[in-house]
Amino acid sequence: LPKMSLFLPPEQRVVLVACGPFTPSDGVAFEPLSDLLEVVARDRPDVCILLGPFLDAKHEQVESCQLLSSFSDVFRLCLRTIVEGTRSAGSQLVLVPSLRDVSHDFVYPQPPFPFPDLPKEDRARVLLVPEPCTLDID
Repeated sequence: LPKMSLFLPPEQRVVLVACGPFTPSDGVAFEPLSDLLEVVARDRPDVCILLGPFLDAKHEQVESCQLLSSFSDVFRLCLRTIVEGTRSAGSQLVLVPSLRDVSHDFVYPQPPFPFPDLPKEDRARVLLVPEPCTLDID
């Protein structure tokens, strides 16, 4: 398995882990994700590990092709929302794909998400990992 490492200051660590899907079953407005980002802003964890699916292939609007944008556009908006929503907390952000992510490779093991337009100021704190991987926090 690929081994990814995060190095943090030597004090007590706060790690928040959440697993998708991050949308309600009746829409793709990402309200659960917004609620999660409020928790991150309030609690300011050292590490925030988010596991997909971020845009679930089993979502009703995805399966019935009712989205108003392409899968990749909705997914990029989701990632941008996560990165920007965790920036003020200063948390290390780890994004793990799922086989049910509609806009990602349906192979196992999965490669990390491509995110070529990740802002430069976030590159040091955002870690895109494959699935599976081993994550070593200090």
